[in-house]
Amino acid sequence: MSALALSVLLSFVSAVAYAGGAIVQEQVALSSSGARQYAPLRRPAWWAAVALNGLGALLHVVALAYGPLSLVQPLGALTIVFALPMAALFVGRKAGATAWRGALMATVGLAGLLALVGTSGAQSLDGPQRVAAAVGTAAAVVTLMVAARAVHRHPAVRSILLATASGVAFGMASVFTKTVAVDWTGGVSAGDLPSLAVIGVLATAGMLLSQASYRGAGLAAPLATLTVVNPVVAAAVGITMFGETFRYGTTGTALALSCGVVAAGGLILLTTERLAREGAAKAVRVDAAASVPAPAAARKAEDAAAELLLAELTVPEDVTLPEVVTSPAAVRAAAGGPDAVDPVAVPVMPYAPFYGGPYVPLPAADRHLARIRS
Repeated sequence: MSALALSVLLSFVSAVAYAGGAIVQEQVALSSSGARQYAPLRRPAWWAAVALNGLGALLHVVALAYGPLSLVQPLGALTIVFALPMAALFVGRKAGATAWRGALMATVGLAGLLALVGTSGAQSLDGPQRVAAAVGTAAAVVTLMVAARAVHRHPAVRSILLATASGVAFGMASVFTKTVAVDWTGGVSAGDLPSLAVIGVLATAGMLLSQASYRGAGLAAPLATLTVVNPVVAAAVGITMFGETFRYGTTGTALALSCGVVAAGGLILLTTERLAREGAAKAVRVDAAASVPAPAAARKAEDAAAELLLAELTVPEDVTLPEVVTSPAAVRAAAGGPDAVDPVAVPVMPYAPFYGGPYVPLPAADRHLARIRS
């Protein structure tokens, strides 16, 4: 098997591993709290996703060692092509027609864009270029993270920003990996240790950011963003620092721009599809909340407010509160002991307001006490 064929095969297997890791990450994000959105360390499933992503990264590194950057990076776009059917098969998460169109547009546009990048001889970055690339990457990632935190109330936009930061980190990790791979053709040296450290930091940051991007945004939109941004960043660095150019001159440049527009359109479709789903879900939740009766806690709060309002009411000064009134018959019956006959109590009306003034009833005589003697 030739080196080019081996590079293509490894890139295919790497894309499958990355797709499996993304699906597991999304499932972990759905059941994790907000405080653990970046690294839910106590979740075994998350460590399985780390293992899958690590396998994909290892295969990607080996593919970069055998093939050019402009060939290996476009094949990474196959991740989203594999992820959507795998998610529908293993976890039952079916993507809509709009998501499928967006994914295919992004993949085709990206593959066409990077396929037009001309190859160049194997070369590495010098010391100042590596420092500039590392500092620029750190600044871009931190800026995107701050912007994502500022728009935390919009999960779709936040997810796109975090996925973009993850794609930048992964893309630059591939650039440094290619640089180290080229250096190692002439032997391993201690000067490559800083580059290896940068690769480790960028790969870890990309993993954590991708985990956070799946929370509240599903699988399609953040994965498509990461899949597009990763190779685009690598290709941009390859053109500016590795001396790569577009093929076929002016015609190739025009075709590359057209492919970029197609990829951007696919990304927009994925984002709008996710926003539409969020809006429909919110509407359903609002309708459900409106149809549910008030809970017992709310009713208790209303009763307490009513009691407080009644306690604040004051009695006018010209109204005298009544005292307990007992009829004379009831007093004599009580004094006669328990065997005494209890007469019918005379109803005595207490003082009560009557059209703004006190109402004083007249005492009524006990009918049992009225005797006629001849």
